[in-house]
Amino acid sequence: MSATTAATTTTLSDKQQRILEYLREEGATKTYFKSRLIGDELNMSAKEVGTNMTAICDGEFDVDVEKWGYSSGTTWKVTL
Repeated sequence: MSATTAATTTTLSDKQQRILEYLREEGATKTYFKSRLIGDELNMSAKEVGTNMTAICDGEFDVDVEKWGYSSGTTWKVTL
């Protein structure tokens, strides 16, 4: 992890850091994630995931997150 990424990561809340780590780990095999399924894995509600995902979308990390669609819940496109 670069110094810039490490410094930026520390400005994230605990929930945001957990989501970011989950996306880094799972992003190698998946591209699309539903808030509900991330929440199930991290013991959060889909609303908590969606609210906290904004900071990850707006930040500069090694993971690019884009709100992709809203069909049976919010779907996020993740690119490593």
